[in-house]
Amino acid sequence: MKFLRTAVAALALATAIIVAPQAEASQGVGVVEYNLGDQAFHDPTVSVPMELAAVVHYPRDLGGRPHPLIVQEHGSWWSCVDPVAKTPGGDWPCPPGQRPLPSYRGYDYLGEKLAERGFVVVSISANAINAHLLGDEGYYSRAHLVNKHLELWRDLARGQGPLAATLGRFRGHVDLGRVGTMGHSRGGKGVMWQASDKHTPEWPAGVRIRAVVPLAPVYFNSAEDDNSDVLVTRVPFKVVIATCDGAVGTVGLQYVTDVQGKNRDASSMVMKGANHNFYNTEWSPGKIGGEDDAPADCVGKMTPARQRGDAVREIVSFFASRLR
Repeated sequence: MKFLRTAVAALALATAIIVAPQAEASQGVGVVEYNLGDQAFHDPTVSVPMELAAVVHYPRDLGGRPHPLIVQEHGSWWSCVDPVAKTPGGDWPCPPGQRPLPSYRGYDYLGEKLAERGFVVVSISANAINAHLLGDEGYYSRAHLVNKHLELWRDLARGQGPLAATLGRFRGHVDLGRVGTMGHSRGGKGVMWQASDKHTPEWPAGVRIRAVVPLAPVYFNSAEDDNSDVLVTRVPFKVVIATCDGAVGTVGLQYVTDVQGKNRDASSMVMKGANHNFYNTEWSPGKIGGEDDAPADCVGKMTPARQRGDAVREIVSFFASRLR
């Protein structure tokens, strides 16, 4: 009976997958989305179920070699949008008549450029976390969500799991031993938590994280007030911060300070004139709930296009050098 219940549950998950092909981002880049449901991931350590949804940018010509995998995770923003009132809200799953705010699509520009360089890039949705989870639970749930998507891709590489039937094109073409992660804002702390020495045993079997980029990350102490417990990693990482960040400032530099003498490949890059929100196109002016967070006295403020262009060059260069 236990086997039957497990089989039925697995079948329900597999048949719930929605794959939405997208127009190619550029001549050499393909785009596809998958969605296993708004409450598909039940983590016993997390108080609410989470969605398993993502957009994938990949080289259209996958060739005969495996490609490094990069997982991107957005930070805290609205979860749902009322299309009539054009106001954002924080419920999850979204109430009838409202649609999810696609924060995970805010890094499409970066996914495209990484895919052009030969990476398979998975940008994941974290709306359930944004709607319901705060404090440490909000960070370890982000880390666990990254691990769950990596588990899905690990199983896909073996021809197994709910993605195998519809994303089988990637089988044999993704190298789970060369994985990078990028997290923006609260997602930045999420990927540092996931990459930490303490949490390495939680990585799915066969997966190796080899490079991490916290992009304009938050930095809060854990409940124990001891970040060496949950954030220090020996994995190479590069913190990217902005001088006109009106949301979190430059606190992300503390990640580098924390690993002095413990990590020889930890560095930072300061983007002068960049703000917090322009890194995500869904959080920028012109989109519902989007705003320019730069302080009024910001000096040398960047345009959105320049900020994203500079971020692309920095992030692509880092991953290319560490995941080759």
